[in-house]
Amino acid sequence: MQMRSEGMFDLSGRAALVTGGNGGIGLGMARGLAEAGASVALAGRDESKTERAVETLSGLGADVIGLAIDVADESSVADAVAAAASRFGGLDVLVNNAGIAIRKPPQEYTADEWDRVLDINLKGAFLCARAVYSRMLAAGGGSVVNIGSMTSIFGSDWVSSYSASKGGVVQLTRSLAVAWAKDGIRVNAVLPGWIRTDLTGAYWTNPDNAERLDFINRRIPAGRWGEPSDLAGLAVFLASDAAAYVTGAAIPVDGGYSSY
Repeated sequence: MQMRSEGMFDLSGRAALVTGGNGGIGLGMARGLAEAGASVALAGRDESKTERAVETLSGLGADVIGLAIDVADESSVADAVAAAASRFGGLDVLVNNAGIAIRKPPQEYTADEWDRVLDINLKGAFLCARAVYSRMLAAGGGSVVNIGSMTSIFGSDWVSSYSASKGGVVQLTRSLAVAWAKDGIRVNAVLPGWIRTDLTGAYWTNPDNAERLDFINRRIPAGRWGEPSDLAGLAVFLASDAAAYVTGAAIPVDGGYSSY
């Protein structure tokens, strides 16, 4: 893609598909993309949650649709990508945000639990990226934004399957970036730290997590947990012409947690 001399962050005329876009980090990024002018497809498994998210962004004047998707299922991914591309006339941006975590010591995981986390978090990111490749190639380029984690950088004793999957997301990002640079498709990863979402809600509501929560709070140099809106700016940057020479990067958004 050729960089424009002005309006580098303007996403008008571009279309984005955000998996897990109906809440949390995904919705925060989707809002940023929509406010920058992009048309956005919010894809998730919870249809009622997706409908509410679509209503929220539509209320801002954005062109938004909701789609059902199971990112671990090839046919479901293909259907969602086709529906988004048909509605918007193509796809320029993919945000691979869908993910789950199962919290327990590694020795207590069943094989099925391990596979489920890897299927959604890692295989799902691959399937979605592969599905949008031909459309971005035909359009002359695009941007894939994979959502990793601070656990992509260091280990965790209570979410080892999640950590392994998110470490894999970073390596997948680098591999796709190298493979697709010649096609004008940029692939980058965002590594969120402690963000207030449904996925992290248990840390605040479960008294058994009080000691761990205290440790987390004391370690964040910024002095607070992040909000989904803290991811919006980076999503816009990576999707826009401002990041035309950025690919293969893994960028923490964690208030300095991983630097402590």
